[in-house]
Amino acid sequence: MSSESAVVTITRQSGYQFSVDFGETIPQLLTDEPPPLGEKAGPAPNQLLLAALANCLSASLLFALQKFKQDPGTLRAVATADVGRNEDKRLRIQAVTVRLELGKPAAELEHFERILEQFEAFCTVSMSVQQGIPMTVQVQDGTGAMVKG
Repeated sequence: MSSESAVVTITRQSGYQFSVDFGETIPQLLTDEPPPLGEKAGPAPNQLLLAALANCLSASLLFALQKFKQDPGTLRAVATADVGRNEDKRLRIQAVTVRLELGKPAAELEHFERILEQFEAFCTVSMSVQQGIPMTVQVQDGTGAMVKG
């Protein structure tokens, strides 16, 4: 069994702002906390987690669709985190919902039920996060109909 590694280096710039280095060929990203800690000069860590989940699930759905030579049209994802305090009064992400919105009606996509059954398993990030944070994944087609979740 082969394994891959992913490396990201962060370096504090000032206050709660960090430069995120993804490697030589990818532009760096500035992150920051919202006030009162930071200045909200960039995405906060919880937003990065949501972006990673939404991106991975979108790519996984696209991959599953393309296995059957299906084009979803526009593909949009909205990720939401429910944040609250745990028993020690510390802020924690308590649940995540990711809604994937297709640009086409489900009825226009061949093998769509099979695609819905399998696409989440392709997402490394969500499958890993779900081990510790409850997640709901929804899919909405181009007509606005909720076809999953």
